[in-house]
Amino acid sequence: MKYDIEIINNKNLPQYLNEFLNYLTVIKGKSENTVEGYKIDLIMFFRFIKYYKGLTNKEISFEEIPIDDVDENLIRSIKLSDLYAFISFTEKYRNNGTYARARKVATLKSFFKYLSGKAKIIDENPTLDLESPKINKRHPIYLTLDESKILLTSLDETNKNYKRDFCILTLFLNCGLRVSELRGIDIDKIKGDTLSIIGKGNKERTVYLNKACIKSIDDYIPLRDTEKVQEDEKKALFLSNKNRRISVRAIELLVKSHVKNSGINKDKCTPHKLRHTAATLMYKHGNVDIRSLQQILGHENISTTQIYTHVDNEILREAVKANPLSDE
Repeated sequence: MKYDIEIINNKNLPQYLNEFLNYLTVIKGKSENTVEGYKIDLIMFFRFIKYYKGLTNKEISFEEIPIDDVDENLIRSIKLSDLYAFISFTEKYRNNGTYARARKVATLKSFFKYLSGKAKIIDENPTLDLESPKINKRHPIYLTLDESKILLTSLDETNKNYKRDFCILTLFLNCGLRVSELRGIDIDKIKGDTLSIIGKGNKERTVYLNKACIKSIDDYIPLRDTEKVQEDEKKALFLSNKNRRISVRAIELLVKSHVKNSGINKDKCTPHKLRHTAATLMYKHGNVDIRSLQQILGHENISTTQIYTHVDNEILREAVKANPLSDE
């Protein structure tokens, strides 16, 4: 029997970090990107702890500090003050903003909760009183309806990748997919007007396709040349010029290029901003309620979806103007 789950056993990492990463993958079902983020944060944390406690040669660079020798005794010695020292280090010496520091706090809380609750390595969890930096909610940056139309009509039809790129942008703007979800689309998962995708946390969900999406897919599929594509990637909907499943980076670059060429004045327009655009257009122009939008976007918590209610500001403005005393 073949198993798709690869057990993590990196000899350069502490035993308990390997075990934690496997727990996130196998038990919690976290995505590869999420697990990688946890790993990067904890590698930095352990390097800092060794440096901070004078357990390493300070003449070697920070990135070269070995952490494979981190043992139970060192883990048990970590106090709340050490955690705050680490968060301060990430701000002052790593230029981490509020979001990056908040993510590291979440990583530490998850790791030490595992050590105390599942692994039973520590008796007391030092992160219980660890506070996260306050994050001010930001309105998502998105394209307007007119800008979205300009983007779609601005593509060069003579370009060999025109149909592919048009299809990619159409799916982003109509379905609100994450870039990893779009990259992972397989042809055999498209059934009529439905598409099955693997979303965040390896959770499968159904995406419904409208006429524009179906047409763009139907126009693109006949042009896919799979002759030189490896057998295990032939089912990938979107292929690169290197005859592989298209990469996230390639998608990011083509989005940036097409937005720039369209003349739309939007700095750093990413696939995630196109996801914001789809959500905003559905909420603002499609009268989609917030719960339905949550399902469409694959948000686990409704609070994440509520950032799109900012579009109600225009409705509120019109409501105030409609007050019969407005002209008095």
